[in-house]
Amino acid sequence: MPVCPNCHHKELVGALFCSECGAQLVDSNALTTQSMQTDSMGSIPPGVDPNFRPVTPPALDVWISLHLLESGQILPLSDRNEFTLGRISDGQPIMPDVDLSPYQAYANGVSRLHAVLKRSGKRISIMDLGSANGTYLNGKRLTPNTETVIQHGDVIALGKLKIQVLLNI
Repeated sequence: MPVCPNCHHKELVGALFCSECGAQLVDSNALTTQSMQTDSMGSIPPGVDPNFRPVTPPALDVWISLHLLESGQILPLSDRNEFTLGRISDGQPIMPDVDLSPYQAYANGVSRLHAVLKRSGKRISIMDLGSANGTYLNGKRLTPNTETVIQHGDVIALGKLKIQVLLNI
């Protein structure tokens, strides 16, 4: 069983990310691909999706993507230098740039305007906007209204919603 290098949680064989903290378990350079075996009739084995297509890498103008750890979905963001993260609700006068409502944001304790991601040259930072349930970086709670530098692969949690940051700089 692999053990997470970040939180030492034991994972199932073949896991790429820690289910506890979201840290990457395998060096992506060490991954290899294998050809899929078919039977003598050329049939694909049971349980394998024949329509699976690998995810296309984000366009060059995308500098950040958000990997939602629970659903596995990746949200590429445009080339702006600042994004507010949160959820929308009825009658809300100010909307977040990235609406996390479709990803169980309310149930996970995401505030309407929870945090902001900023890019300044090659420096990327996150700042909690005084959210009710806090913003966490790799398991450590951030001080509200204070910018904190983030790196590729870091896991941020808005309340309980865990998101891995994928940078393309």
